[in-house]
Amino acid sequence: MAKLIVQASNARREYELGAMTTIGRHPHNIIQILDRIVSKEHAQVIRQPDGHFLYRDLGSLNGSFFKNERVGEHILAEGDEIVLGGTQLIFQEQSSQASQAAQRVSIQQAALAVHQKVQAVSAAEFLPERQISDPETLRRDYEKLRLAYELGRSIGLEVDIDLLLEKIIMKAFDLIPADRGVILLMEDGVPQPRVAKARDGRTEQIVLSRSILNEVVQQKAAVLSSDASMDSRFQGARSIIMQGIRSTMTVPLIHHDELLGIMHLDSMVATNAFGEKDLQIFAGVGNQAAAAIHNSMLARKIEQEAKTRAQFQRLLSPNLVEQVVSGKLQLEKGGALSEVTLLFSDIRGFTAMSEKSQPPEIVRMLNEYFELMVDVIFNHEGTLDKFVGDEIIALFGAPVAIPNAEKKAVECALDMMQVLSEFNRTRASEGQEQIRIGIGINTGTVVTGAIGSSRALQYTAIGDAVNTASRLCSVAKPGEVLVSEATFGKVGSVVSATALPPVRVKGKAEALRVWNITGLRAPGWQGESTKPF
Repeated sequence: MAKLIVQASNARREYELGAMTTIGRHPHNIIQILDRIVSKEHAQVIRQPDGHFLYRDLGSLNGSFFKNERVGEHILAEGDEIVLGGTQLIFQEQSSQASQAAQRVSIQQAALAVHQKVQAVSAAEFLPERQISDPETLRRDYEKLRLAYELGRSIGLEVDIDLLLEKIIMKAFDLIPADRGVILLMEDGVPQPRVAKARDGRTEQIVLSRSILNEVVQQKAAVLSSDASMDSRFQGARSIIMQGIRSTMTVPLIHHDELLGIMHLDSMVATNAFGEKDLQIFAGVGNQAAAAIHNSMLARKIEQEAKTRAQFQRLLSPNLVEQVVSGKLQLEKGGALSEVTLLFSDIRGFTAMSEKSQPPEIVRMLNEYFELMVDVIFNHEGTLDKFVGDEIIALFGAPVAIPNAEKKAVECALDMMQVLSEFNRTRASEGQEQIRIGIGINTGTVVTGAIGSSRALQYTAIGDAVNTASRLCSVAKPGEVLVSEATFGKVGSVVSATALPPVRVKGKAEALRVWNITGLRAPGWQGESTKPF
């Protein structure tokens, strides 16, 4: 997974890169950098169709620098460093710890198959005090608690997975007389080295036996070999014999029956360096490590979901946001052609209202009005495109395709009229002028995606179908919901409508046939659709 490491004078954070990652000082960015030299919308990192990542400066005042040269766009490569003011961005396509571990650790196939029966290591369980009569049980339980305390104090609430793994392995050296340690995490069902350390800081190559790793994965059990080079269970494992390792311990990292990875310790200085008690201690460390790793992964997932949710909750209805975040729905890529139903709503006489009211009052009125209308749009699974003055533009069927998009758009328009009527009753009781709106709806093929300049991008739709919906809105009288022929062809059987005389609008050579939607027909209606003039 590609990521950016944000390194400032007093902090270091890692961010996984998605299709588009925004960077800047404003909190709405995915990566917020609290540096006064960084612009509010400073840069973007965009995943290209070929899988590479493009860094794009959005015309920031103080710029972005690569190798001391100001850059506008730059295809990122492993280890590239971009400097923004006093902040350094480091691009990595895989974890540096994982990369180093992969270089230092190799897994070799055994010459002969290994079969053995081992006992699975269970998570720590404690009996009620009144049920304990054996002092050894008390000592064992005390040791488990001590280990949990020591490890918990050492690793704290670390959410950076690489730093967490390093802390775990170093704490294991404090508790167990081992020379070297490796932690592997499961990736697509295969254990992959993520951190490898030696007690004295040496960097020699570490070779792990595939025989032992397979046993741990398949049985979810711990393997203790007091003298690996002589142990008949692993006599075919060349990787052990090659190194002359005298003692090894390997335990699974299991959380709620899920195998997250494997932890391995070895000793090269003594036969029988590890005993059953060492294995129990190591198993306890493994249990605590698995819980910490799970929490770190969960924290990272929650953080990413929160960022994704924040991006889309201003555009999509809450139920669609949850489906996008959970991966049940996929967003269309920028520049995609799709059939969309567009809804334009505009306040009639807004200019005259503005002239008679103070600006703060107009802003308050618009905010209250928009709040109600957007809720209605979201309730019908619509997407808020934008506000243009007093105008609202909504999409149905983009960026997420929905069934019966045309019907949902019409139902939304009728509900907007109903909610507005209730809002006007409240305004009338307060002596305020009522709000009147006209709505235009059209269905057609448009281009949807992130459209704009290098400094500002916005998800929207463009195309002739958009213009037609706008023109219909402009001719709709207060209280009217006008739909085009394209939309009426989809909803004519389920709505009550009045066919209006064809209207001529700007940009169209021929007059448009339109219908004014007055309501929904009751289920089971058997009449004919309203015919146009």
